Amino acid sequence: MASIKNLKKDIDYIVSEIISDCYIYLYFNNNKNEENVIDIITKSVDLRNDLFHRTNNPDKNANKKDFKQHYKNIYKELLANSDDLFNQLSSLSK
Repeated sequence: MASIKNLKKDIDYIVSEIISDCYIYLYFNNNKNEENVIDIITKSVDLRNDLFHRTNNPDKNANKKDFKQHYKNIYKELLANSDDLFNQLSSLSK
């Protein structure tokens, strides 16, 4: 991770991909499982908001090493949760 700016861009990009995949699923499947897809969209928006809040508000008393670990943990959580949301959407299309 090179910068906080790139982390924020990655968060936005991945969450927007989840949401666009959800809308594509709804379009091609004639709104099948609409409630489940809307739940996935809601979870992804909540994830984005939570990660942005944590990115913008780190512990001010931490040292440099703790800051780096904080942002690495945010990135790991982004990848883990987005993978889970993509898997939920994939399970709906089976």
